Amino acid sequence: MVPNPYAVPGPLIAPSILSADFARLGADCEDVIAAGGDFLHCDVMDGHYVPNISFGIPVLKSLRKASKAYLDVHLMITEPLRYAEAFVKAGAQNITYHVEVVSDPAAAAKEIRKLGVNVGITLDPETPADLLWPALDHVDLVLVMSVKPGFGNQAFKPEVLSKVREIKKRLRPEQRLEIDGGINPTTIAQAREAGVDWFVCGSAVFDKPDRKAAVGQLKGLIGG
Repeated sequence: MVPNPYAVPGPLIAPSILSADFARLGADCEDVIAAGGDFLHCDVMDGHYVPNISFGIPVLKSLRKASKAYLDVHLMITEPLRYAEAFVKAGAQNITYHVEVVSDPAAAAKEIRKLGVNVGITLDPETPADLLWPALDHVDLVLVMSVKPGFGNQAFKPEVLSKVREIKKRLRPEQRLEIDGGINPTTIAQAREAGVDWFVCGSAVFDKPDRKAAVGQLKGLIGG
């Protein structure tokens, strides 16, 4: 576990709690952190922006009580500014919003920054990278979705790697590039080669009987 992933220059693994056993969420998340996961990625889905509903503020609040891991919260929702403060109060330390749902991406980043957390911006596989540029100076993180958001266990879309490279060229050294969707031992190395710093992994970690070995294999493939 790393207390602040932004303080670490190397590649990091962020297990996605969407793949956890929600009947024992706290213990399951602590287990993947003990196995070598660096911080936790939390996908919030509202059934509007994406065709699925995952969990909300009460679940995140409970997870915060159960884990000391850094909580990277990805809001796959149509109204991120409406709910960002509540998620921060529940324990979110990084809030990532979708460029597709805000009229002014830079203004959205500034509003979230006022809450005292790190700020990320994300985009779907088919969304052009240039929509990010107005906000780029105001965020700490860019998250590239390598699957259509809304469900786990989807196949990685390699066509997003050209966008990853394009974005990486524009980031400052202190900014981070994250990828989410279909990341596993087959896909992680090519994402790292394209410039990704943080790798969201769901089933590739949570579904493995030996999670320590699974995380170790992933880190070995990216030089972590």
